[in-house]
Amino acid sequence: MTTDEDDDVQTRPAVRIICVDGDQRILLIRWRDTVSGRIFWEPPGGGIEPGETPLETARRELHEETGLSPGAVLDVSIPVERDSFWLGRRFRKVEPFFLARLDGTPEVSPAAFTPEEDETFVAFGWHTLDELEELDELEPPDLVAAIILLLDRAA
Repeated sequence: MTTDEDDDVQTRPAVRIICVDGDQRILLIRWRDTVSGRIFWEPPGGGIEPGETPLETARRELHEETGLSPGAVLDVSIPVERDSFWLGRRFRKVEPFFLARLDGTPEVSPAAFTPEEDETFVAFGWHTLDELEELDELEPPDLVAAIILLLDRAA
């Protein structure tokens, strides 16, 4: 993980995955920041390991966080600017958001949560775009616009 010396901002490379089920609903994970107490919804994803491509990371993270098939992640992505706080640290970076298409509505269950994820996980939820518009605390705040852009790119 790299840090911007000027203001101690974390810039660890990471990816997110926008999972779309057969009913065109989006999978989000609800997290609770144990430092701030903030509870929010975010797409699955995580940090890029050394020697890993962003697409490889997206496939690995999808399986680890949701138990879903890594093969569902398509080689279609958009860059999304992020500026967020997590566990007392600020993260500012651009992350690729990848698209995953799934048949039906598959069962979601973590395959390999880290201890941090076990402690901060609240729930999984499938949501229509209209439902996403009504949710409080989306991360990033412009998530719906990013999803629409990604779906347009894949069309």
